[in-house]
Amino acid sequence: MSSYRIEAGTAQHIGSRAQQNDRAALFSGARAPGYVLAVLADGQSGGPIAPEQVLHTAKLVFDEFKPGDSTSVERLEQLLRDIVHESHLVIKMNGVTTGTEPHCSFVGLVITPQGQAVWAHVGDSRLYRFAGRQCQARTSDAAYLQHLLDTTSLTPDSARMHRQSELLNNVLGNVNKEPFVVTGSHEALAAGDSFLLCSDGLWQYFTDPELGAALNKNTPRQASELLINKAIERAAGKGDNCTMAMVKLVNPPKEVQNYTVQKMRRAV
Repeated sequence: MSSYRIEAGTAQHIGSRAQQNDRAALFSGARAPGYVLAVLADGQSGGPIAPEQVLHTAKLVFDEFKPGDSTSVERLEQLLRDIVHESHLVIKMNGVTTGTEPHCSFVGLVITPQGQAVWAHVGDSRLYRFAGRQCQARTSDAAYLQHLLDTTSLTPDSARMHRQSELLNNVLGNVNKEPFVVTGSHEALAAGDSFLLCSDGLWQYFTDPELGAALNKNTPRQASELLINKAIERAAGKGDNCTMAMVKLVNPPKEVQNYTVQKMRRAV
């Protein structure tokens, strides 16, 4: 049994954009009691169509998931990969039908009752893992860029400019290539651990210590209000959609002992 209680929430702000293209959600497992799935998708093109499909697919796939007696990290990684690839397939099909090219990023996190955390990401949305206020892990583009260097004719100089190249864009919905999924995991979760999933409309305005301090000191709702307000301030009227999902592990409430005197029943 886990020695913590989960506090979680999602939040977003439209920023300076005309519409909100990010989506985030938290799901419980229909066939996996005690399991939690957090998902965030940032629409890169085509509006919110692709992110909404990610959330829809994530719920369908997670609802069918049965953990059994035990669940390996590899199986949980495959669960997240299935969400990515099924979403990618439907988004591409929708793009052909509508004559559009909807794209989006993806970041997902599974928390298990056995104290495991497994995550996966595609694109420039991020996941952070904190122990207290210290950042212990953070997703990045490094693995994807190394993959490109190893498998294509991309040069290191070109890789440094990857954000300016549509050909190097790692997203769901790209008709030219499959999304490159990077996974990570951590076991032996404990109270004080926390996770932040967020779009680039949030993380680009903060350092790791700032994000860790916000999550460590506050409830998810308080932390989200603080971070959104500060992101708006720092964006100075030029901010992107700002979206996040937070999962905090906190100490369970202490049991209150009942010392009420009760009348004993008569023995028969």
